[in-house]
Parts: sequence; structure tokens; C-alpha cells
Amino acid sequence: MKLSRGLAAFACIGVLIVATHAIADDLKPIEIPGDQAYPESMSAASDGTIYISSLASGGVARVKPGASKAEMWIKPGAFDTRSTFGVLVDEPSKTLWVCSNDFSNLGVPGPSKVPGGHLKGFDLATGEGKLSAAFPGKATVCNDMVVAADGTLYVTNTAAPQILRLKPGAKELEVWVENDLLVPKNGAGLDGIALGSDGNLYVNTYGGGEFFRIDVKDGVPGAVTKLATSRPLKFPDALRQLDGNTFLMVEGTGTLDRVIVDGDKVTLETLKDGLNGPTSLAKIGSTVWVGEGQLNHLFSPKENGPPKLPFQAVPVTIGN
Repeated sequence: MKLSRGLAAFACIGVLIVATHAIADDLKPIEIPGDQAYPESMSAASDGTIYISSLASGGVARVKPGASKAEMWIKPGAFDTRSTFGVLVDEPSKTLWVCSNDFSNLGVPGPSKVPGGHLKGFDLATGEGKLSAAFPGKATVCNDMVVAADGTLYVTNTAAPQILRLKPGAKELEVWVENDLLVPKNGAGLDGIALGSDGNLYVNTYGGGEFFRIDVKDGVPGAVTKLATSRPLKFPDALRQLDGNTFLMVEGTGTLDRVIVDGDKVTLETLKDGLNGPTSLAKIGSTVWVGEGQLNHLFSPKENGPPKLPFQAVPVTIGN
């Protein structure tokens, strides 16, 4: 009798494990409507809501928890936005941060004629614009951002070797780091940015395929160090902390990676390959949603033809 009960308990555990995997496997891609959506960045709130930017059409789409299709939330061109890049949910300040850029020099007119790069802040509850900070200088592409525990925002400039800072309560961006090691290569520089548990900033460069650490002490930048990666990076993009000094990152050639930093060395583990031009990611529980930007179809349509529609965010189960 005891043996039967033991077997029954084991069987129940097995059923639960199978059911859990079945639920994960049953997740379907999220549809991102529009033939010009070209998702550039994603960010998730603690309730599971996902926000998605658009390089070509602009605006910000929203995916409500459990929904299978994104809906337009911040209209293209709203609050003097243009092509939208990095998005970041900042729940303590009740803000959705959005990068807005003029990409018309690369054949992407966007929904407005506002020049330059800007950091925009929108009310996380209503979607109303509440802050607009222009990037200083002439070479400006607001790409991605991360917020520190004290509320300071750090933002990458893809067109210059700069990381900018917005202090809590400030209304203007300031250049926080400018270093020749970060000079853009092959047309595109700094891209993804994340904070490690050591308090330092980690960034990648899109065109150069590089990975850097910027030492931080009491909000003051220190040494900029290029880290050695276990294999070459190919168009690294979105970078998000997973835990400790381990991060998640996508590469434009089709992979979702786990990035493990140990001192000055970086080990890359491919979690998923075969993705269609991934540009962004957002983790909810054990699932990473990967936005397939398909930017090669936007910038080289003659060579690559039209994008595969609908645009989508693909679920990848990685565990907690």
C-alpha cells in the first residue's frame, strides 16, 4: 500500500512537470500589427504588460497580460516623437522611457519631422508625455537605457562614443561618459546597456561587436574596459540583466544569448537561434519574449525583399 501511494505521488509530480512544460510549449508568438512595425525595443512591467517601439512607423504598442496581439498605445508622432527605439518601464517613477530619433538620413522618415535624438518620458498609467530631453551635440541616436536604484537613467548614444545621464528630477541630459574606446564602428556604436550586481555598467556596440564594462563608484564613471568574449559578437543589440553579472542579449544574426561576465572575460551561451533579425527582449517569469525586428528588410529591401508578416515577438522558455 505504501509503495502504491509512493508511485501515485511520483505519477502526480510527473503530470505536473509535463503540464508545466506543455503550458510553456503552448505559448504562441505575439502579433505586432502593421506592415511597417519593425519592432526595435521591448520592455515588460511587473504585471506582465509589454511595451514595444517601432523604428519605421513610430509610436509605442502595448500587449496586455495574456494577450496574443499588440495594440497601439502611444500614437506615432505623439509628444513630438519620431522613430522610436529603446523603451524602458520605470515603475518607481511611474514612467515609460522612450528613445525617439530622426532616422531620415537612412531612408526612414518616421511619423514627424522633429530633428535629432530625444529621450521621452510618458506617464505609465495614461501614456501622456511628461518629459522631453534633447540629446546634446550633432551626432545623436538615442538607443537604449537602464535605470539605477537611485533613479538615475543612463542612455546610450549610438552615433557618438557617449553614455548620457538623467538624474532624478532633472530635465536635461548630460554627457556622463565619452571615451574613444566607444567610437562607433561600421556605422553604429553603443547599443544595449545594463547594470550588473557589482554596480558597474555593461554595454555592447552594434557595428563593432564589442562588449565593455564601465566601472561606477558613487555615480562617478571610472575605467572603460573592453572585455574578451568567448566568440565573436554579431550585431549585438538589446542587453538586460538576468541576475548577478549574467545578462540576456540578442544578436541581429538570429540568436538569444545568455551572457556570463567573470572579471574581464565574457562567456556566451546560445539559448535560441534561427530568430528572424531579433532586436529586443523582455522577460516575464520563465519566458523571454524576443522581438523580431527584421531590419535587413527595412534598410536593404532590394536585396532582402519584404518582411515576413505579421511582425512578432517569439516566446523562448529559459526557466527562472
